[in-house]
Amino acid sequence: MSLKDDLKSLIQAGGPLPVSAYMNACLHDPQHGYYATRPGIGRDFITAPEISQVFGELLGLWALYEWQSMGAPNPARLVEVGGGRGTMMADMLRVIGKGGGGEAFSLAMNEASPVHAARQSEALAQFHPDFLGAFQALGEAPFILVANEWLDCLPARQFVMSDGEWREKVVGLDEAGELALGIAADAASTPVAQVSGEAAEVQPALETLVDVLRDAFKQVPGRALFIDYGPSDRTPGDTLRAFLRGEQVDPLAHPGESDLTVDVDFGRLARLADAAGLEVAGPVEQGPFLLSLGAEARMQALIKANPEEAEAIHDGVRRLVDPAEMGSRFRVLCLSAPGLAPPAGF
Repeated sequence: MSLKDDLKSLIQAGGPLPVSAYMNACLHDPQHGYYATRPGIGRDFITAPEISQVFGELLGLWALYEWQSMGAPNPARLVEVGGGRGTMMADMLRVIGKGGGGEAFSLAMNEASPVHAARQSEALAQFHPDFLGAFQALGEAPFILVANEWLDCLPARQFVMSDGEWREKVVGLDEAGELALGIAADAASTPVAQVSGEAAEVQPALETLVDVLRDAFKQVPGRALFIDYGPSDRTPGDTLRAFLRGEQVDPLAHPGESDLTVDVDFGRLARLADAAGLEVAGPVEQGPFLLSLGAEARMQALIKANPEEAEAIHDGVRRLVDPAEMGSRFRVLCLSAPGLAPPAGF
């Protein structure tokens, strides 16, 4: 049976599923889920580290600087969540090693996809990464955590205003027995705040993430850097999207076969972190952030060393910083232990 058949049977037996439960099944079902079975990167979508090595190199410089600003603690942990094929971390560690920080860091990866975990293990073998749960390791030593395009994959609950009440969107079956979106009959039990429109998305895992970081920062100093797409001044409405072989498709059409994603509510994440007593920097746009870290200078150095690849190098960096490309759509947020100085780039 396919995941679609499984979901139909589940809905027939127990009723419609919240959008978050549908999203979680599509991404994480151990037998048919997208992350369990699909390569993703390079086929269905492309991420910044795959576009240009400059992205990972600049984040490596950032991590090295922030580690030094914490007093260069040894040991320290470098943590990545949702590391894809390991490209970004390999670029980061190359720069960190040249800067003298390689011996201090132990590497921890948190990866939901067995396919990607295997690739990371191979790409980062010389650094002996720990795959036993990066979040569980937080708090054991001072750390720098980075997560690029991970928050957008956290399942989201969707709500719509109907007859003056918030009601949750669900995935059920239409008259033909096919998957279809609908609205729950009862009013939503979860209040939705900071919303001016008629629809809202809420990622419950953002609260868990802040709780984990708060507890870790009670033990050790550290920073957590998140890069993703989404607004900073409003709660997203209905942004659930699916991608298959580079094309946007119906989120209900290919469960388990397509990547599902939503916009990140950076404003809510910042508010949650601030309420928890964390230091919050940003969110800021990705373009200005990377330029402030030296994207232009690094691009010119690469072009000088590889003149035959000048056009490709320039085009890659342009896509990262150009407001018409990723420069303004993607945002950067840093959450830090209380008492640390403001991080670079903000």
